[in-house]
Parts: sequence; C-alpha cells; structure tokens
Amino acid sequence: MTTGGLRLVAVDLGATSGRVMVGRVAPGVLDLEEVHRFPNGAVRLGGSLHWDVVGLYREVLTGLREAAGGGPVDGVGIDGWAVDHGLLDRDGALVGTPFSHRDRRTDGVPARVLEVVPADELYAVTGLQLLDFNTLFQLVAARGTAALGAAETLLLLPDLLGHWLTGAVGAERTNASTTQLYDVRTGRWATSLLDRLGLPAGILPPIREPGSVLGPVRADVAREVGLTDDVPVVAVGSHDTASAVVAVPSEGPGTAYVSSGTWSLVGLELDAPVLTEDARAADFTNETGVDGTVRFLKNVMGLWVLGECLRAWADAGEPGATLEAVLVAAVDVPALRTVVDVDDPSLLPPGTADDPMPDRLRALARAAGEPEPVTPAEVTRCVLDGLALAYRRHLRTAARLAGRDVRTVHVVGGGSLNALLCRLTADACGAPVLAGPVEAAALGNVLVQARALGADLPDLAAMRGLVRATHRITRYEPEGIADWEAAEGRLPRGG
Repeated sequence: MTTGGLRLVAVDLGATSGRVMVGRVAPGVLDLEEVHRFPNGAVRLGGSLHWDVVGLYREVLTGLREAAGGGPVDGVGIDGWAVDHGLLDRDGALVGTPFSHRDRRTDGVPARVLEVVPADELYAVTGLQLLDFNTLFQLVAARGTAALGAAETLLLLPDLLGHWLTGAVGAERTNASTTQLYDVRTGRWATSLLDRLGLPAGILPPIREPGSVLGPVRADVAREVGLTDDVPVVAVGSHDTASAVVAVPSEGPGTAYVSSGTWSLVGLELDAPVLTEDARAADFTNETGVDGTVRFLKNVMGLWVLGECLRAWADAGEPGATLEAVLVAAVDVPALRTVVDVDDPSLLPPGTADDPMPDRLRALARAAGEPEPVTPAEVTRCVLDGLALAYRRHLRTAARLAGRDVRTVHVVGGGSLNALLCRLTADACGAPVLAGPVEAAALGNVLVQARALGADLPDLAAMRGLVRATHRITRYEPEGIADWEAAEGRLPRGG
C-alpha cells in the first residue's frame, strides 16, 4: 500500500438499486464516495421475472468510468444479492436471461425435493433455511429446459459480472454457501446431493476465497472505462450480507446484527454452523462469512414490503405518501395496532395494479382478525411493527439455539437510517440498538479488498475497529413502548 493509502471501487448491487462507491483506506482512514447510483428491478418477460444483467453490467462500466475519472484506482470488488445466477454455454455465452428469485416458477418445488432428500438430510448437508428461491430449487425448476441442457457453467451474479470484467471463472465462498448446493460441513459443493436430484454438478465452478484476486481488468474493458491495464478485481464477500457483516462495528461476543435493506438478515456471527434438529425446525440458515465465520441467521422480508407500498401509493397518486411523510405520520399510530406476519409468502412477489402491496397487508389483517390498516401511516406502522417483532423473535431463537446471550443489536444498511424502526427494534428486543453504518456492504467490500492488496488489517477485529473509529453510530435504548410478548401471541401460528 502506498503512503497515500488505497483508492478502491466497491460495486454494491441491490435488488432495487445499485451503486458504485469509491473507498479510501489508509491508517485511521476509511471513507466512501458514491460516484454512480442506478435503479434496479426485475423485468417481466414472457410471464416470468428476469434480471437485466447486461444492463447491470453497463451500469458497472459507467461507475468504473466515473471512478477512473477521479484518480488512480487500486482495486475493484463486487457484492450483490444471493442465489440468482447466469448460465454460460461451452462458448462462454450467456444462456437466456437470469431469472429473479421473486419469479413464481419455484412454487411447490421444495416439497418435490423433500420427497427425494428428506428435510433432515438436506439440512445436515447445507444448513440452510428452506426458501423457495434458493438456487437448488431454481435448478430443479429448470430440469429438462433447453437452457440448463446447454449450460456448461453456473455463475452467481457477482461472479458473472466479475467474469465479464476479467475472464476468470469461479464461485466466491460466502455466496456459494447461500445456494443450497454447498456442503457447509466440508466447504465443498454437495455433488452427491445434485446427483440424487438429477442436476448437473459439472456446471459448478471452483470455489474461491474472499480476498482472492480474480485477475486484472481485461485490457479492452480497461481501455473502455479509462483504467490502467493492471487494476486487480478482488473476490470480496460477494454476498452483500457477508460484506455488510464485515463492517458491523461490534467489539466481541454478546452482539447480534440486522442487515436491514430490501431483505433483513437477522442473526449472529459464530465460529461453527449449528446443525441441530432444533435449528432445522426453526428454519435457520448457516451461511459462510469472511475469515471462516458462520452467519447464523434468518431471512426476513425486509423493507421490500414498505418499498412496494410506496410504489403503489405513487402509482395511485396518493398525496403526500413519500417515505419521509409516512414515517413521520406513523409515529402517531398506536404501537402494535395491527399485527401481521411480514414473512407471509403473499408479500414476496411485486405488487400489481390489481393486487397492490397495501391490499395484501389488509388481507392478512382481515384473515388474522386484526384491525385493517387503512391510511398510509397505518400501513407503514403495521410494516415497521411487524419487522421489529420479527427481529425480536428470530434473535431470541438464534441466541437460544447457539447458546449465546444478546446484549446489543447492531443495525446496518439502509434501515439504520429509519429512526422509528431502530427505536421499535430496541424496544422489541429489550436491548440497545447501535445503528450504522448505512453503507455497510460497500465498506466491507472495500475492507476485504484493502487487506488483499496490502493494508494492515489482519483480521475482522482490525477491520471493525477502523469502522468504529471513522463512522458515526447512533444508539437507541429500549423505552417500554409496547407489550411485544403479547403481540407475539397475536401472530398466526408459525408466524
């Protein structure tokens, strides 16, 4: 590392937006500058939901061009959401358009898989929560299709974009562990599992570690965006939650995290997976983190639900239904007025003109005998109360299953800016919430790059110490706002 530090590009892709950030890392220095932000979202094509992955690549190139225009670039890293993937044929060409995990083609697929591989066996190997959209179930849904028949290589989306930048082929470990194709016990692909399900194990690429260098940006790409021809692309924790957890500014045991964005990932960082029958029954996930850690967590629907409500209100011309306005108004709605399960499967697909997200929440309330949320403020409070309640029950379950005490909850990501959600989370969990940093995934991305390229950041403790020293964290104390235990009893069974 030069005396001036490292100037690194973090490509951070979310399911609703993406950003390209330039990070600067030096002794006592860790900062970020956003150079390019762009919308993202699934596109309905032929009745199915797909990602415009070529469009995403174009936006990545635009961000690299902006970064290069501001000075020398020492490295590039890409993180993004999990499970979705592209298929390449024997010539290395993309086969079809990658599906979105919100597409309905995997409905009912897990039940078919469990007829072949019982749930306890599947969990013992993969340690993952049963989610309809896991990569395993997407591949089972694709059996017999021309696309899967022509596939020679499967690349998760951050690896696919890295391949287009460098030509390198591989699967970064933290994201590979989310697929339900990965053996969490051995750290290898679960090829025997694929064989039992009639899936082609040969399409899975070699697994690589976070911090490994893929190679330099291809010469033609470097010329196009204005980079020098020796800029390395580093495999960071390419699952955005893995990168976000790197930047959780915790100081040791007794802490839990909520990576709060489109999805909320709620859990603990452990040294080893928890593969007990109780963990399987609770449907908890064991995903690999940076430096061999385990992210023991639960996926929660997240701020996706509120985002879809905001979109519905905008489409309907609802006056004043902006994010800022509904959050202010929601403060005055009585706590836990309407309790619904924010993880209900009906909330997973995007809303439509005929079936908008606020109507789905009202339908859940009616079915549960709860007061229907009518106004945007009531709907917003229903969502935020539901998220805080989900965080409470899942963190308590995680602590019990892992034999841990939770004394502090760190909220990182976009949700850390939502003061009402953070206040409700502190109250629901009965523990202080430390909110921030907002751009945790991009920070974790930059930190792993920096270490790979020579920065004195030998371990996670050093990385997190740098985050604490350079970023403002807001503390929220429990306030006894409501009776959360009673509210849990109002949830539908299994909610």
